[in-house]
Amino acid sequence: MGTPFIFGKIAGRLEFANRKKEIKTLEQNFTALTNTILISPRRWGKSSLVARSAQLFKRKNKHFKFCFIDLYDIRSEESFYKIFAEEIFKATHNKWEERVRNAQKFFKQWIPQISFNPQIDSEFSLGLDWQEVKKRPEEILNLAEKIAKDKKIKIIICIDEFQNISTFENQLAIQKKLRANWQKHKHVSYILYGSKRHMLMDVFTSPSMPFYKFGDIIFLEKIDNKEWKRFIVKRFKETEKKITPELAGIIALLVQNHPYYVQQLAQKCWYRSNTECSKQIILEAHESLMAQLGMLFQSITDGLKTTQVNFLKAVLKGETKFSSKRVITDYHLGTSANVKRIREALINKEIVELIQGKIEFLDPVYQCWLTGFYFKLTKQECLK
Repeated sequence: MGTPFIFGKIAGRLEFANRKKEIKTLEQNFTALTNTILISPRRWGKSSLVARSAQLFKRKNKHFKFCFIDLYDIRSEESFYKIFAEEIFKATHNKWEERVRNAQKFFKQWIPQISFNPQIDSEFSLGLDWQEVKKRPEEILNLAEKIAKDKKIKIIICIDEFQNISTFENQLAIQKKLRANWQKHKHVSYILYGSKRHMLMDVFTSPSMPFYKFGDIIFLEKIDNKEWKRFIVKRFKETEKKITPELAGIIALLVQNHPYYVQQLAQKCWYRSNTECSKQIILEAHESLMAQLGMLFQSITDGLKTTQVNFLKAVLKGETKFSSKRVITDYHLGTSANVKRIREALINKEIVELIQGKIEFLDPVYQCWLTGFYFKLTKQECLK
């Protein structure tokens, strides 16, 4: 029997937890061809949410095509144009011969090199003349719009790890090109999301950036604890095991309702439960999770400066006035100017985030590991 919980990959229909409100919003945006930006900390289930929403939407809207593009290992403008064009052809043309024919049809100024791998029936690769692409990038940037009009369809382009365009050389120039072309499209919309919240915030919420007010911004929230209770109880029951709603809630609370870790901890508890889960099993599974990730967390902590580690200790002990003389002295933070640099460095490292004016850890298991294993703080010493 396979585990009823999944993490680290796209959740399927059965493993997907709640998000009914967000799915409804995305489906409304799909229908209206409204550009959408999803922003949240990493591992909160953005990719699974988009995939599940698209799956449900396509059942009722056959004339819509979805194109999924992952920029995870894309580090240059040239590579971006290549994967962008390839994935659009794959998403809108089922047969290799049709892709070749229409590649020649839609690229008017130059003919790309097209390769075919007979061992992989769906393999389709474009060899682009970068010098020509640089002269006329709009041929690729408007490709989806041309195909949509020609085939009388609508296209939703979903781009994961979109923040990676910020690493391209002349990143502002390419952002301006993308915005200038994409905002004119009438038959195509874009869903943009990624795993680095602070970088996405810079791209989409700063008035000085080209993508400012490009579309509907959705700030993804954690799934409510009561929803996790229902989900965990249901998944245990479907595999002929038992867990009470109270214990299911404890699983989620131990990892602060963090979607990735709720599924991971629930899986550990499920494996340890022969027929029924207990509180002891949950606590042992939680300890096991921290021990499993201990070497990773130690490596992260060892890579921090002493003042940064001191700052994290101050956060764990509930300090809020980090620039005050007492806090700076007690935690050896240097100066008030240095405190700001420390905070920004930890945000850039994606260890903490400033949420509604409060410093919060992005990884609840790392937070717990620091508290109990690294600093060995007592409950009385901590805020929580």
